[in-house]
Amino acid sequence: MYFIYILYSENSDKYYVGHSNDVQRRLEEHNTNTRMTYTHKFGPWKLMKYYQVNENRGDALRLEKHIKKQKSRKIIERLINEPGFFEEIAQLVRVPTRRD
Repeated sequence: MYFIYILYSENSDKYYVGHSNDVQRRLEEHNTNTRMTYTHKFGPWKLMKYYQVNENRGDALRLEKHIKKQKSRKIIERLINEPGFFEEIAQLVRVPTRRD
C-alpha cells in the first residue's frame, strides 16, 4: 500500500509532500539523512498527515507531483485540515483511492 504524506518543519516553517509505502521509515530517513538534500537542510520534520492511496506506486507518484505542481501552501494546509479534500484532489488526478 502506498501513501501520500505531509511533513512540517517548525524551524523553517516549510511543508514537504512525498509518497512511500512506509511512512514512519521515510520520516526517520528525512530526519536522519546526512546527504545534502532538501529535507536535510530544513529539518527536523514532523509528520502532519498521511493518506492511503492504493497498491499502485505510479498513482501515488502522480498525486504527489500534482500537489507539488500547485506550489500552494493553502492546498497543503487544506489537505491537513479539511476532511474529504484529499479525495477531491485524487478525483482531479483520476487516481482511485481506497476507502475505509
